[in-house]
Amino acid sequence: MTMFPNPLTGCPRIGMGCWAIGGPFWGDGTPFGYAGADDDESARTIDAAWEAGVRVFDTASVYGAGHSERVLGATLGNRPDSVVVSKFGPVFDEETRQVTGNAHDPASIRASTEASLARLRRDRVDVLLCHINTLEIGDVPEVFGTLETLRKEGLIGAYGWSTDFPERLDAAAGFPGFAAVEHAMNLFFDAPSISQVAARHGLPQLIRSPLAMGVLTGKFARGAAFDRDDVRSATLDWMDYFKDGKVNNEVIDKLAAVRELLTTGGRTLGQGALCWLLAKSDALIPVPGAKSVAQVRENAGALDLGPLPDAVMEEIEAVLDRPPEGPPRER
Repeated sequence: MTMFPNPLTGCPRIGMGCWAIGGPFWGDGTPFGYAGADDDESARTIDAAWEAGVRVFDTASVYGAGHSERVLGATLGNRPDSVVVSKFGPVFDEETRQVTGNAHDPASIRASTEASLARLRRDRVDVLLCHINTLEIGDVPEVFGTLETLRKEGLIGAYGWSTDFPERLDAAAGFPGFAAVEHAMNLFFDAPSISQVAARHGLPQLIRSPLAMGVLTGKFARGAAFDRDDVRSATLDWMDYFKDGKVNNEVIDKLAAVRELLTTGGRTLGQGALCWLLAKSDALIPVPGAKSVAQVRENAGALDLGPLPDAVMEEIEAVLDRPPEGPPRER
């Protein structure tokens, strides 16, 4: 358990994910970003999130090859009470927007942190996460020892790991400034194993893919296809909700089975999916992505609606055909 003021303590429990506002970027021809971002609309979206009560903004150095951090920094800057979460690990070229690998040696971590601070226009990164999901446990002492040094120097407020592997989290969570884990979780995958490890260490859990990359908003029809510059058009091992550039019809059918339950109390489908997470644990902070004012206002509206009622949660579990968790893997 962390023994210092955790930057995430007391924050409103819906954040804004900033992957999408970074726009397209690639690695060896594979799209890793989202298509359709507009910088002016992104700025308005950040402001709308703030006005709606959002205080946690989740980005990464690699999103848009630095562009997400630049857009966030130009709009949010050092705004009081804001909590910026960023990440290091992937190496990229800002001009070509090409990802070329990963680096986690001390010099690379420091250089990435300093570059993030410049793009974000901040005095420090509030929470800096390791963005290498499968970093070897043998590398944990050097990597998280480096992060502890950066914390003591004041460049970062705290640190953590974006990982889906419980044993990796367990190996790192004892470092003095370890403040949070970020992992995938949503109605389709409830991540019990890593949630249990996080709870044992008393850690806040930043939840990525809380809307299953948009599927849980209900905006995709069966067979929907995506722009070739959009990550959802790619064939990636960790991507469960899209296959061969199209939405996975199995998850569309699962959503249909619980549609009425999720919209309890006048919620939209997306709000219902976020309120499902809010009901699972007080430690969860979903960070749904948004690249428009309408999206972020809808997401933030889940704060006012609150957790789904217990009876609805129980009925969802009875109706939803969720496969077993299975062994840990990237998600």
